[in-house]
Amino acid sequence: MKLSKGLIIAVDFDGTIVEDGYPGIGQERLFAFETLKRLQADGHRLILWTYRHGKKLDDAVTYCQDNGITFYAVNQSFPEEDFKNDVSRKIHADLFIDDRNIGGILGWGAIYQMLTNDTPQLPKPKKKSWFKF
Repeated sequence: MKLSKGLIIAVDFDGTIVEDGYPGIGQERLFAFETLKRLQADGHRLILWTYRHGKKLDDAVTYCQDNGITFYAVNQSFPEEDFKNDVSRKIHADLFIDDRNIGGILGWGAIYQMLTNDTPQLPKPKKKSWFKF
């Protein structure tokens, strides 16, 4: 599946961006923020879609911002949507990335490759030599 540009992608927080540590914040899942940044750079709008609300939601949003991700919207379909923010509800998105998928969460590298048919280019490690010049 190759994504067309400008899709809305809803992303869960607990168990997806971070390991499940609710009500706290678990450890970042490997390559989560790097992949989310690439998706944004590719022109997709990301929505944080989580069970969290109130202070726990604020903590998750701040954690993501501290790691370089600002979402298009949070627990709503678009930023201007008006509803009471004390209960999570279903939103409109083209794709959902969630650890509750059938089969669970893939690694973030696999997610990016699946969505783009592209392998992220990682810097090659420098070769070590026995000789010093």
